[in-house]
Parts: sequence; C-alpha cells; structure tokens
Amino acid sequence: MKAATLSDLAVELHWHRDEPALETGKYSNAHTVQYNSTYEVQVDSAPDWGGDPDHTNPEQALAAALSSCHMMTFLALCAKAGWPVASYHDYAEAHLGKNPKGQMSVTRIDLNPVVRFDTGFAVAPDKLDEMQHRAHRYCFIANTLADSVEINVN
Repeated sequence: MKAATLSDLAVELHWHRDEPALETGKYSNAHTVQYNSTYEVQVDSAPDWGGDPDHTNPEQALAAALSSCHMMTFLALCAKAGWPVASYHDYAEAHLGKNPKGQMSVTRIDLNPVVRFDTGFAVAPDKLDEMQHRAHRYCFIANTLADSVEINVN
C-alpha cells in the first residue's frame, strides 16, 4: 500500500473470494472502494448483472464522478460571474449499451441539473444553459469521457 499524499487522486479497492473456487457465475463481485484511507463504499455489479442493489456499481460511480465534477466546475464559473447559487441538484443517469465496436459500455450519461439562486436574482434560461455548457467544456471528467454526455438544464 502506497502512503497517501495530499495530491493523490487515488482509491484503494479490496475484494476477496468467499466461495471455495472462482467459477463462472458462482462468485460475488462485491468489494469495497476506499477513499482517502478513511471512507469506504460498498460496490458490486449492477443489479442487471447479478449485483446487490443496495451497493453502488461502477456505472453509478462514473455518473457520480461526472455529476460532481460538472457541479464544481459550474459553481466555480458562477462564483467568477457573481451568480449567487443557493442550491444545486442533479439527477445523473448512466446508460448501458453497445459501443461502435459492439462492446458493452456506458454509452451516454445524462445530467439533469436544477439550480436555484438567492432570492431576487434571476438568470435568463439561455444564459443558464450557456453556463451549464461552459461547465461541461471545462469539467475534467467530461473531457475524459468526450461526447457521451447529455446536459438537460431544468
């Protein structure tokens, strides 16, 4: 195990087999992902692939990473523009399907941000849409995922 530093962008993943043998369809994918040596998340396959629906799955984690990065980028842009954001909510959804190579992948992630401003402050819908799309252009995770993101501003 590597010693963590403040600049680390790493997680630790832990899995062990409880079954007598590693045989197709007869073992659990359940594992933990540890962030910053203190916070653990229970992870499994998506329920459609036999995973525990009470655990997160990698596809949800990808959607969460994108949603979080997009929100932080949006808030930074709003702060710079003097827009007093009071709250931000997003419903992010990862869609599974086959990519152009015929492989299963997350083919698209939809973000559905809802932004509320301080009382008395308003932004025209086209300006809010423009700011959301700027946030998408500058978001590190979105830049990693390329064109598989839809932003539906509410």
